[in-house]
Amino acid sequence: MKEILEGSHAIAESVRLCRPQVIPAYPITPQTHIVEALAEMVADCRLKAEYICVESEFSALSACIGASAAGSRTYSATTSQGLALMFEVCFNVAGMRLPIVMSIANRALSAPLSIWNDQQDSIALRDSGWIQLYAEDNQEALDLHILAYRICEDHEILLPAFVCFDGFILSHTYEPVEMPTQEEVDAYLPAFTPYQRLDTKDPISFGMYATPDYYMEFRYENQRALLRVKEALQKYGALFGEHFGRDYSALVEGYQLDDAEIAFVAMGSICGTTKDAIDEMRAEGRKVGLLKIRCFRPFPSDEIASALSHVKTVAVLDKNISLGSKGAIGLEIKDALYGSSIDVYDYIIGLGGRDIRKKDIKAIVDLAEKGSGDMFYGLREELL
Repeated sequence: MKEILEGSHAIAESVRLCRPQVIPAYPITPQTHIVEALAEMVADCRLKAEYICVESEFSALSACIGASAAGSRTYSATTSQGLALMFEVCFNVAGMRLPIVMSIANRALSAPLSIWNDQQDSIALRDSGWIQLYAEDNQEALDLHILAYRICEDHEILLPAFVCFDGFILSHTYEPVEMPTQEEVDAYLPAFTPYQRLDTKDPISFGMYATPDYYMEFRYENQRALLRVKEALQKYGALFGEHFGRDYSALVEGYQLDDAEIAFVAMGSICGTTKDAIDEMRAEGRKVGLLKIRCFRPFPSDEIASALSHVKTVAVLDKNISLGSKGAIGLEIKDALYGSSIDVYDYIIGLGGRDIRKKDIKAIVDLAEKGSGDMFYGLREELL
C-alpha cells in the first residue's frame, strides 16, 4: 500500500513489521522520531515488544546484547555521538555474533557540535564487524531493515547490521513509500530462531576471555562470516524482489554507467542528486555515470572493479574524512582498482550538512577532467 510518510516513521513501521521483541532505546537527534514512534506502537498494543527506556546509548546497546543473547529479536537506533558512545559495545556485539539490527541516522560528529548530516559516524565504526548498508531514499531505508534481519539471522552469518540513512535529508523528509503488509513480511522474514541462547538448563557463555592462542581465530571467523554476507545479500535481496517487487540483490548499482567515461562513486541520499545532475549532463552530451554503493561492509571490491572496468576516470564523493589520510570510500576504491589505468580522484564533500547541489556535482566533473582531485570540495574561499 502506498503511503506518504516521514522517513523516520516509515522506518519505524518497517521495524514494527519485523516483530522485534525487545527495543532498548535512547533519544538523540535526528533518530528520535523512530524510537518515539515505536514507543507509541508498544503503548497502543500495535507491537508486542518490551520497550526499555535506558539512561544512555551505551546502555541501549548493552541491553540489546542481553536480549539477543537470551534469544529475542532485538532492535535499536542511534546517531553521531550516541554511536560513538556505543563504540565499545559495537565490538562486543559483533564478537559475540549477535544478529542485532540498528538504524543509523547519519550525522556529523563533534567537535564542533553539528546536528547535520554526513556519514562520519558509521564510517568510524567500519572496522567493528557490523554489516553496513546505506539507503538512497526512504523506500530503500524501509526495505533494508527487513532485508537486514533476514541476512543477520541466517545461521551462516549471525552478525549485526547498521542500516544507514542520511539524517534530516531522509529521516525528516516526507516521501511516498510502498508499505508491505504484516502478512507479506511474515512470509519473507521467518520468526527468529536463535542459533544458541542463554538458558539455565543448558548453560553457555558469550564473549569469554580469549588467550593469544585463540583470539586470532575468533577474528578470522568474524571475517569469514562478513565475507559470506555478499552471497547472503544476493540471495535474500533477490528473494525480497520476488516477494515485494524491489530487487536488492546487488551490492552496488549502476546508473547511466554502461558507456560512461567518467563515473561517480557515492552512497546514501547524495546518489539522488547525482542522478539528476547526470541526466542534465547526459543531455549536454557528457558521458557521465554513477556507481552507488549499497553495501559498504563487506566491501564489494570485485563487483566495483567489474562495474568500473571500462571507465577512464572515477570521482569519489566522500561524506567523511579519515583525518590524516583521505575519505574512506576513496581509499577502498583505489584499493579495488589497484593496477588498473583508471584515474581515481577523491572529493571530501558535504561535511557537517553542507549542501551539495547539482551544480557542485557538475563542477566536480570539471575538476576530474582536469586531473584535480583528492581535495576538500567547497571550502570557504578564505581557506583556499
